[in-house]
Amino acid sequence: MIIPQFDTATITAGYYYLAIFATIIFTIKLILFTITGGDGTEVSADFTSEIDTDLSFNFLSVQSVLAFFMGFGWMGYAGVHQFKFSNWAAFGIALVVGLAFLAGTAYLMFGIKRLEKNVKKDYSKALNQTGKAYTAFAPKGQGQVEIEINEQLTVTDAVNNSEEEINAFERIKVVKVDNDILYIEKA
Repeated sequence: MIIPQFDTATITAGYYYLAIFATIIFTIKLILFTITGGDGTEVSADFTSEIDTDLSFNFLSVQSVLAFFMGFGWMGYAGVHQFKFSNWAAFGIALVVGLAFLAGTAYLMFGIKRLEKNVKKDYSKALNQTGKAYTAFAPKGQGQVEIEINEQLTVTDAVNNSEEEINAFERIKVVKVDNDILYIEKA
């Protein structure tokens, strides 16, 4: 088997330009992600299959692939130019570093996506809890209350279950929960 030999200067230049290009694009995408929160800065695809994951970020997103090329390019350049490794040794080390960059970026992005998770509130846990009226309630009227549900302070819709007026910021007690609507009375 014949192993192709490449000029070291050509290989060094290839690593260098790949690293510069990937670093510039990665930095631009990172700035856009920071400013916009990720909305509209990722390439999306139309899939017809049913998948049980969120397609807004995949392991091989544009950001993680750019991180791979950035790590691969800089390590390849340093391996050949600075450390004087052989071309194949530099390629192998650059590949490992590139994959580590890809995995690290993917791990961080998955962590960021987990922060966006919305928790479904179980309003039945609010029964017999106390809170305070967020708005004023007329007798049998509607408004909003501030109450702790699932260990999270929540402002939600409520109905005055009594014939007396409840002023804003008065203490209330939940006496009934029906279809995620809280029925309250003065505490």
